[in-house]
Amino acid sequence: MRGADHQQSGMFSYISAEERVPKDHPLRAIRAMIDVALRNMGPQFEAMYARVGRPSIAPEKLLRALLLQVLYTVRSERMLMEQLNYNLLFRWFVGMNLDDAVWDVTVFTKNRERLLAADVAKTLFAPVLAQARSRELLSSEHFTVDGTLIEAWASHKSFKRKDGSDQQPPDDPGNPTVDFHGEQRSNATHQSTSDPEARLARKGAGKEAKLSYAGHVLMENRNGLAVNGCVNLAAGRAEPEAAVAMVEEIAGRQRITLGADKGYDRKEFVQELRDHQVTPHIARKRTSCLQRCKSDPPRR
Repeated sequence: MRGADHQQSGMFSYISAEERVPKDHPLRAIRAMIDVALRNMGPQFEAMYARVGRPSIAPEKLLRALLLQVLYTVRSERMLMEQLNYNLLFRWFVGMNLDDAVWDVTVFTKNRERLLAADVAKTLFAPVLAQARSRELLSSEHFTVDGTLIEAWASHKSFKRKDGSDQQPPDDPGNPTVDFHGEQRSNATHQSTSDPEARLARKGAGKEAKLSYAGHVLMENRNGLAVNGCVNLAAGRAEPEAAVAMVEEIAGRQRITLGADKGYDRKEFVQELRDHQVTPHIARKRTSCLQRCKSDPPRR
């Protein structure tokens, strides 16, 4: 017998979001670990907010939402709010009821900036890392470091000369036309007006240069879990300096090993690691085939 296609939805629902999420869903384990860490951060949250006034977004819910944005690669906070409006899984993870209204994007962004200013992300990461260590999931001897470029929220149009010699009346104040092709632009002579700390950098030869920051992560080699991370200016020694700084934070005095790609193959960096009782396992840079052929003696 054919079922009827009723278009009128029910006015009431007696099934919670908890019942809709499968028992073996990966987010359940993540939610349990995050909740343990958030419960210990209560005193820090209390110090961040005033005792009187209109209640803000709960910092616990805000952090869970930001974690979802990272896990599911939601490219903007506006899209994250859209997902929270209709995604039942996202609502359950954040801790929102089905009838709760989604926050305004600007309100969410303002509250997020408060958490970043208080360095809450690092405070949240520490107890999560401690849980992994208590379960013997982390190696204390073997590590790997790597870095990448994080594109800044600044356009090439904002990258102007520091002395202001290229200032001209714009043809359109809202979106002026800028022709910088053929112009020699470097971090020594130019600076972004919208993000002064961003640096013009490229990932490698032949790649386009973008205004960026340098992001770094330290992984342990037993299960490939991140144990430390940082962001700094995209300068020439950004990767080695960040690697040494993260190595110095590793607990204990035993000798450890550190793996890295050929971008870290620098004599002074290898010596610094050895001075810190670190055995470097770094891929060596190789000369090009043409250079090797020129240096090889002629065959007879």
